[in-house]
Amino acid sequence: MRHDLAWSYTLSGAMNTSNALGYFIGALFTSRVMTYWGPSRALVWGGWFAALLMLVPGFFVDSGVLIVQRLFAGMLSAVVFVSGGILAARMGSRQPERAGLILGLYYGGTGAGIVVSALLVPRILDSAQLPFAPWVVAWWVLALVCLVLVAMLRWPVKVLDAWEAGAPAAAEPAQRVAWWPMRYALTGYALFGLGYIGYMTFAVALLREHGANTGEVAWFYAILGVMVMASSRIWAGLLNAHRGGGALARLNALLGVAVILPTLTDNFFVFVASGALFGAVFLSIVASTTAFVRLNFPAAAWSAGIAAFTVVFAVGQVVGPLAVGWVADSHGGLVRGFLYSALALWAGAACAWLQQPVAQGEEADAPQVL
Repeated sequence: MRHDLAWSYTLSGAMNTSNALGYFIGALFTSRVMTYWGPSRALVWGGWFAALLMLVPGFFVDSGVLIVQRLFAGMLSAVVFVSGGILAARMGSRQPERAGLILGLYYGGTGAGIVVSALLVPRILDSAQLPFAPWVVAWWVLALVCLVLVAMLRWPVKVLDAWEAGAPAAAEPAQRVAWWPMRYALTGYALFGLGYIGYMTFAVALLREHGANTGEVAWFYAILGVMVMASSRIWAGLLNAHRGGGALARLNALLGVAVILPTLTDNFFVFVASGALFGAVFLSIVASTTAFVRLNFPAAAWSAGIAAFTVVFAVGQVVGPLAVGWVADSHGGLVRGFLYSALALWAGAACAWLQQPVAQGEEADAPQVL
């Protein structure tokens, strides 16, 4: 798309910045959506609309239209991601000893989508006998895959709703949470959002700059996706072991290593190692914040707690792609942009390391923000 539509790196980054801005807006309203719809309905209906929005880039090439499409897709993504995280946390509360694994499986499911994309998209892009531009067909195929997968959500959601219906009624209504007691974790997570998104936005562009062919790009993303799925097993114990910011700090530091590796050499196998490490870590960072909320707050506050992390994450995502694109266009290329992303991740690790468990009574005494 960037080549055919003559996009600069800055405009390419603006696409993901718009998506992240929508994610930020959606995160601000997610708690209210949960109050009125509940996580099950929000997950399914948000999934339907997000999948339908994926059809839009197959019909429009105007950058303004695509930026608006990414904005609305981001809003729906926030609702889907948070509502699914709440359902996963509820599952974990039924089996506390396996809660870290359950959260990892939920967030690691994104890896399956990455693998499917890596298998489908390069084949479509290499097809020479398509009536439309290959990337147009790729968007339509991915939208169809998403619609099928959303339809498959109906069964597990029904099972979870049946569990909730059979459980004792909640003793208290949904609670707000104060941000100040978890300020270091929130800052570390915002820096994660700023640092990781540049890699996800421009990894293929950097591979192409170093001469990677379509097959190598497919291998890179497939391995990344497989490692995302494996991450639930790798880090399950870590997610259960830290009530403070230890898990978030360690994972942020590892992700910084993954991001900086491609800046050191143009060797394809180093790129693959970078993608494997990145895949093994990045969504486990998201799971670590859900685990932090589950371990530090009562169930009635989980929705607000997860939404708080989602908001600061979205702020980082808004800045990250545009900043890396601007650096790439004017200050030394993608390599330097990736270096800045790694520094942001390491700064996030340092902040998260300072986070202590939220003491009983501390959360209630602090100013209520969300």
